[in-house]
Amino acid sequence: MNQPETTNASRKAEAVKDRMLGHDAFSHWLGLEIDEVGPGYCRLHFTVRPDMLNGFAALHGGVTFAAADSAFAFACNSHGRQSVGLTVTIDYLEAGKLGDVITVEAREESLKHKVGVYHVRATNQHGAALALFKGTAYRTSNEIL
Repeated sequence: MNQPETTNASRKAEAVKDRMLGHDAFSHWLGLEIDEVGPGYCRLHFTVRPDMLNGFAALHGGVTFAAADSAFAFACNSHGRQSVGLTVTIDYLEAGKLGDVITVEAREESLKHKVGVYHVRATNQHGAALALFKGTAYRTSNEIL
């Protein structure tokens, strides 16, 4: 991809992110902060709050899953075609703790006409891997913008 195409693709990814975030109350409620988006890519972070902990004072797996799912959504929709998850899996490796800053990074591994595959990694502020998520997205023909 040459420079103007890269710039246009990056602008589209930013515009899609802005459009999605404007209607995504759940990501706002989670406190997700988007650090970077690009074609097939998203990096975000959030801080673990008391209301995100389970009964053992560890980050609830549902919160980790939701943050990974959001990063997946921003990455797979970044090309401007509405995409929906077909299947996702997550492996929990370690639990987050109160006050941890969790970074979630989604990377596109394969992009075809109708299907995209993404790997998402969640780490804490020390770089310890907390979860590995894989998502497969169906790419509809609906343009987002």
